[in-house]
Amino acid sequence: MNKQMYDLCKWVLDAVGKAGAKDSRVGLSKSRLVEIQYRDKKPEIIKQATTLQMGIDLFVAGRYSSQNTCDLRKDALKEFISDAVSTTKLIAEDQYRTLPAPKYYKGRADIDLQIADASIDDLSAEQKHTIVKAAENAAWSAGGDKVVTVEAGFNDEFDESVTLTSNGFSGDTMSTNFSVGVSVSVRDDDNRRPIAYDYAECHFYKKLPNPETIGANAARKAIAKLGAKKIDTATLPIIIENQIAPRIIKGFFEALDGRNIYRKQSFLADKKGQKIGSDKFVLVDDPLILEGLGSRLYDGDGFAAKKRTIIEAGVLKDFYIDWYYSRKLGCEPTSGSTGNMIVPAGVRSVDEIIKDLGKGILVTDFLGGNSNPTTGDFSVGIFGQFFEGGKIVYPVSEMNIADNHLKFWHKLAECANDPWLYSEWRTPSMVFSDVVVSGV
Repeated sequence: MNKQMYDLCKWVLDAVGKAGAKDSRVGLSKSRLVEIQYRDKKPEIIKQATTLQMGIDLFVAGRYSSQNTCDLRKDALKEFISDAVSTTKLIAEDQYRTLPAPKYYKGRADIDLQIADASIDDLSAEQKHTIVKAAENAAWSAGGDKVVTVEAGFNDEFDESVTLTSNGFSGDTMSTNFSVGVSVSVRDDDNRRPIAYDYAECHFYKKLPNPETIGANAARKAIAKLGAKKIDTATLPIIIENQIAPRIIKGFFEALDGRNIYRKQSFLADKKGQKIGSDKFVLVDDPLILEGLGSRLYDGDGFAAKKRTIIEAGVLKDFYIDWYYSRKLGCEPTSGSTGNMIVPAGVRSVDEIIKDLGKGILVTDFLGGNSNPTTGDFSVGIFGQFFEGGKIVYPVSEMNIADNHLKFWHKLAECANDPWLYSEWRTPSMVFSDVVVSGV
């Protein structure tokens, strides 16, 4: 723990109490971000930013407010705290706004999640520029004369935080993140300019894929969109590629949130314990995976992080209900935030699955779309590759999928063996049967 940050939080916590707040939560965060982006072989963004910010949640006479400041001088903080407490007293009462019961702080895992790369400062500015140039050059090379524009970027970030509450919670975190991303635009024969991207993110620089691989993948994805066409509306099997699978899950996921349940805007509110998908639909939240991008020891309420099965063999097992909404709903809290979201991988590759499916569409990108958490209805445009006889035949675009989540997840037939590991969402490619794909 950063003792200087801890000591300041403790001083503020005491000062808030003296100013008249019955309870409070104090958090101090420090971050440093480096961002480098090139466009068409020229630097477009070169930025380094360091921020230090304090947030204070105040509970005063049945009233609540959340305040933030970047001025951490003690004289300034005294004035800030006094004003914040006075302002909070003017807010309408909310009997449900309190700090969590301390029992929920207990049981925190005593492990090193390995989410901080101690060598983050060893990477020079020159090396970072070299990474971006390598990714960009690989995209230009792989795309050839069809490439119109390439954007390539590298980010690294260091974050550190300390949180204390007046009723006994104390926590600190330290993490690093590295990412490389490339976007490629190509020119089609009819002058359309399809775009594709590839990226990777992880806590340790040495765990990133080769930047040349990321650049070349982005170019190949863009080239694969050339000559895309609509097809007639049909009922087909589809395979949603691993990197984009979270897009379709997140629409479903909104209905698991305690706020939407309380507001009667969740189509899943009364579905706990019921079958809402096929046996293949499994969703696990594991915040304790070593090096996981969603790994944490506690959530925003201070609850000890635990592995949970959200959906098991298609049966809804749990929701995301933070302390506040648990009190409004009159139920036990779970957590208001996610860890590493995992859809377990299958045993076969996408190529093997394609050979068995006859004909269908490999969905490689989504275009726009919306999802209604109240009804479960969703609609999304797709871009992909039509396959038949076990082989990719041609790209398709301007197609649409419209369905309802309570029906759609029963169509999940198989998961491939290719989980995407460079995200908080560890999803494999997912196969759905009998999906209506609207076209011409």
